[in-house]
Amino acid sequence: MEGNVHSKELAAYLLSQHSEQLSSIILATDPRLHYSVYVDFAEIMDDNPALSQFIFAKPTEYLPIFNEAAVWAQKVILADLKQCENASVKDNVHVRINISGSPLECPETFPSIGRVRVKHRGILLTIKGTVIRSGAVKMIEGERIYECRRCKHRFKVYPEVETRNSIPKPIFCPSQRSVICESTSFQLVEDNKICHDYQEIKIQESTQVLGVGAIPRSVPVILKDDLVDMVKAGDDVIVTGILTAKWSTDLKDVRCDLDPVLIANHVRRMNELKSEIDIPDDAVLKFKQFWTEFKDTPLKGRNAILQGICPQVFGLFTVKLAVALMLIGGVQHVDASGTKVRGESHLLLVGDPGTGKSQFLKFAAKLSNRSVITTGLGSTSAGLTVTAVKDGGEWMLEAGALVLADGGLCCIDEFDRFDIVLVLLDTKNPDWDAVVSSHILAEAETKNHNYEEDLGTIWSLSMLRRYIQFVKRYFRPVLTKEAEKVISSYYQLQRRSATQNAARTTVRMLESLIRLAQAHARLMFRNEVRRLDAITAILCIESSMTTSAIVDSMGNALHSNFAENPDQECILMASYLFACI
Repeated sequence: MEGNVHSKELAAYLLSQHSEQLSSIILATDPRLHYSVYVDFAEIMDDNPALSQFIFAKPTEYLPIFNEAAVWAQKVILADLKQCENASVKDNVHVRINISGSPLECPETFPSIGRVRVKHRGILLTIKGTVIRSGAVKMIEGERIYECRRCKHRFKVYPEVETRNSIPKPIFCPSQRSVICESTSFQLVEDNKICHDYQEIKIQESTQVLGVGAIPRSVPVILKDDLVDMVKAGDDVIVTGILTAKWSTDLKDVRCDLDPVLIANHVRRMNELKSEIDIPDDAVLKFKQFWTEFKDTPLKGRNAILQGICPQVFGLFTVKLAVALMLIGGVQHVDASGTKVRGESHLLLVGDPGTGKSQFLKFAAKLSNRSVITTGLGSTSAGLTVTAVKDGGEWMLEAGALVLADGGLCCIDEFDRFDIVLVLLDTKNPDWDAVVSSHILAEAETKNHNYEEDLGTIWSLSMLRRYIQFVKRYFRPVLTKEAEKVISSYYQLQRRSATQNAARTTVRMLESLIRLAQAHARLMFRNEVRRLDAITAILCIESSMTTSAIVDSMGNALHSNFAENPDQECILMASYLFACI
């Protein structure tokens, strides 16, 4: 009786708040499809607080009642749509609960995956993570309808997740009549077989929210009906559902355990939300004012930005410039054959221990809105790309680090095989050692230069993140004639000096030059690639070569420091470069 009362209350709520969604479902042409009605939990709380408490505490019981209420509400609406010939009540309707903006967004009901415990079983639970494994879509029997041979009462029996979706035979009649039916004999209604689409995925908590040395935990998630194929490996998702358990795979000499699993009711992809960083108008105004101040000395302004990258590491101008250009990237385009040419640059740092490589990786990961840090061995068993794994007799795809970082930044530590590298060699250099030691001692003093204080305030980590996202979003630089001439001359020089086996390398180098030049133009807050940008791109390429007639005279990349007058030195370097090409 209580269920009937609540069914009417839920139907009344749907009619008053979601009649438009129900009407569109009624007017849909295919009755075999599954349809969703999206409701906000916060809205239910405002409308009927007691009912919202039942949905939260007993979702296994009340979500099916909510679905039945949606069917009943359709019948009420259909009575007012007699003039529509194609209108019909759809039985496969699912109410999806969105907890966004409700009190359920708290640690007790929205824990990290690693903190999911037995106390969360049976309630409406929400977890967040990255899809690392995606199984094939299967068809399973959803429920069976039995009829009591004595009282003719019909009832549904649902599959049990604990026993891997097997449907148990009923052992008693659940009819709620005045006289209790004690029958144990039932007949299966064969003409009412109901099937569902079924998919299992696995989501893992983000490595960025974990402490040092912590292992990311994961949990399987079951998707049904219209939720299948909503997400793919690498997607960041928020899933609301019911936590239950199922027996682990029955393997020889392996103990069977109850593994936690979340039966999804609502899935929200976070990729779009995560890809955007809020850039307020006052931040954009600061960027414009900054470049107005450095209008006559643009490279000095650029270096001020670069000094905000990994500020705990002294010097390493070449590395910081390369990291900035890699994070900003060039412009993706499609060539004449229809092939997409990537705009992102790939950077490899190799060298002696203690030269700051890992610090640059970690800082670059913080600057990117989406990033994964891993080692050459891989942060998952899938390694860097993707692998097929067998789970419970079924083959699944598990995403690796590159897939998880798709559209963002993948930082790989202790890894070899790249096209462009910066080698950091800790060679003996007394002059450099004196400069570094003086800097470290100066940092220990309480008094700092005012310019450095202002610089730290302007180009903080958050401001750098916003600047990088702004220039990537709003600038699509195109090459000027003078930039094309510089890049073309350098490319022809490399072609003349390259062997036949290195011909393909020079073609890739040309693409890298264009990407780096575009990235530098973005860094300089411009929409056109000038000669200065082309020269900087060439210097970055030259710094990555094992032998270079241009950069070797300047020394090791590890010992590259910020120039006191970069704009004047660039003029001298440009003259030297043109003499070489």
